Amino acid sequence: MDDSRLTSSPATTANASLARVSLLPWALFLITLTAAVFFAWKWWQPEDLGDPLATSLVAFEKQDKLTVFSAELAPVVSSNDSRMFGLVNSKQVAVIPARVDYTIDLSKVGRERLNWDAQAQTLGVKLPALTVSRPNLDEARAQYLRDGIWITREAQDKLTRDNTRLAEAQAVQQAANPVLMNLARQAAKEAISQNLSIPLQVAGYGKAKVVVTFDP
Repeated sequence: MDDSRLTSSPATTANASLARVSLLPWALFLITLTAAVFFAWKWWQPEDLGDPLATSLVAFEKQDKLTVFSAELAPVVSSNDSRMFGLVNSKQVAVIPARVDYTIDLSKVGRERLNWDAQAQTLGVKLPALTVSRPNLDEARAQYLRDGIWITREAQDKLTRDNTRLAEAQAVQQAANPVLMNLARQAAKEAISQNLSIPLQVAGYGKAKVVVTFDP
């Protein structure tokens, strides 16, 4: 029998060995590439960023009232006093600086006032109506103009008390001016948007927007 059918030639054996040696670097490369892709996917895969509403509520925790705007007012008022059956009359004109603060009660902001639009990456916040503080009159800087031939101490005290009461009432009216209210609302929107945007960005919502509205 011819033994050439049972044995391989030296050339054939050499070619097979060369093929195995040539495939080895490619096999190692594919294994390395597969491992690299796997670990990269594990590193960059999207993580659960958590509930954006819960993240936003955390920003409101331990906060009661937030002062978003303050206005300096200058009510101009006048009072009259008459004594001795109308024989002694006096008048006092006063300019009394006053300050009012516009605040938001954040303790009223719960989950029901928040709305998250995942597709638009937008957080809607509905705030309670602004609260205007009682005017803080700065009578130390008040300016007075008095008119009368003879103004007793009692008459002067009464004129001052009356002007203080009138100045406070006028300051309340001025504080409710639509221009000031709009400025206060705009300041509140900016403050709340900033306070909520930062926690959302830290939580992973880098493109999140905050839209603030108010109760009627």
